Amino acid sequence: MFVTLEDETGQVNVIIWPSLLEKQRREALGASLLAVYGVWQREGEVRHLVAHRLVDASPLLGSLVTSTRNFH
Repeated sequence: MFVTLEDETGQVNVIIWPSLLEKQRREALGASLLAVYGVWQREGEVRHLVAHRLVDASPLLGSLVTSTRNFH
């Protein structure tokens, strides 16, 4: 499974191998906020994060500090 994450610095591709997806399907498919632990790989400008562990961090959503930026 491939997941694309994006923030203000750009995009990163998360690679979740079938064996991890089988073990952590609920986290991969059900989390509103997903924490990914793994190994970075980079080839030129393309960046990948090969997932080793997934954590459903959704309970943190109500307590995160947010701010807005006005882009002109």
